[in-house]
Amino acid sequence: MKRNHTPRNHTPRTSTPRTRTRRTLAAAVLAVATAVGLSACMPPGYYGASGTVDNGDQKSMHVVVFNGWDEDTAASYLWKHVLEQKGYDVQLTNSDVAPAYTGLASGDYDVVFDTWLPNTHKEYMDTYGKDLTDLGAWNEQASLELAVPEYSDVDSIDELKAHASEFGNKIIGIEPAAGETKVVSDQVIPQYGLDGMDFITSSTPAMLADLKASIAKKEDVVVTLWRPHWAYDAFPIKDLKDPKGALGKNEEIHTIAKKDFEQDFPQASKWMEDFSMDSDTLYSLENALVNSGAKASEYPAITEKWASEHQDFVDSLTSGK
Repeated sequence: MKRNHTPRNHTPRTSTPRTRTRRTLAAAVLAVATAVGLSACMPPGYYGASGTVDNGDQKSMHVVVFNGWDEDTAASYLWKHVLEQKGYDVQLTNSDVAPAYTGLASGDYDVVFDTWLPNTHKEYMDTYGKDLTDLGAWNEQASLELAVPEYSDVDSIDELKAHASEFGNKIIGIEPAAGETKVVSDQVIPQYGLDGMDFITSSTPAMLADLKASIAKKEDVVVTLWRPHWAYDAFPIKDLKDPKGALGKNEEIHTIAKKDFEQDFPQASKWMEDFSMDSDTLYSLENALVNSGAKASEYPAITEKWASEHQDFVDSLTSGK
């Protein structure tokens, strides 16, 4: 910034009205030129009210993304692309499930796109629900599953116990804090008498790597999985029947926001309330991002390319209310 200062031993010269007029006019011209130059470099909506975009929403949005939940990665990068085209600044932060809900309840995060209801994330909604806003379901085709390769002779969970040795006496799970992990450990294993099998939990990428390696060797493996997930397009796998209903009924994937989200983002909240994405469309974006071998730093460019190939769908996300 240029500072106005008077040199030492300098006697100020009195400005005449004409001099002041010239200076005022020059300053005005400079201000206009600067504004025009800056506006060419700024995203749409930048010149709304301070800290807002043109529709009145807060400009900055902080999205939390569950580690290892690929549908969450896809939905979050999709909305980051859509909102940034509208002039928002969108930050994505990866987190495990438990601290993500703590951060939403405290207002450190604004929104998450991957809450499974009524079962998987029930515990978190029971704990933090009074400090959260449910913007509704965007996918109603969700379900928790135990999956095996298509060539496996086992077709139902109630057959696993008798064939446990064929699976190395192991069930390969995902993150220890995941809702599905709790459902499998608290419901599936005791109801089907699978206590003799080791329930291995680590991470979703580790589970998928184990699944891929086992299929490459034509070995039996049983993993905790869920629909929608790109693995169903990528691998020859099948879901085990669940005659006891231990995994719960089909679920919905909800967008959950902090308590005052609708006050800070009245327009975006309406868009997200109307958000809907079927599983085939979701698989397509998941495959492009997560199953492509790309680095996370490449995800924005991949999402932009995917969006250009699905422009009608992308435009529909903000064409309603």
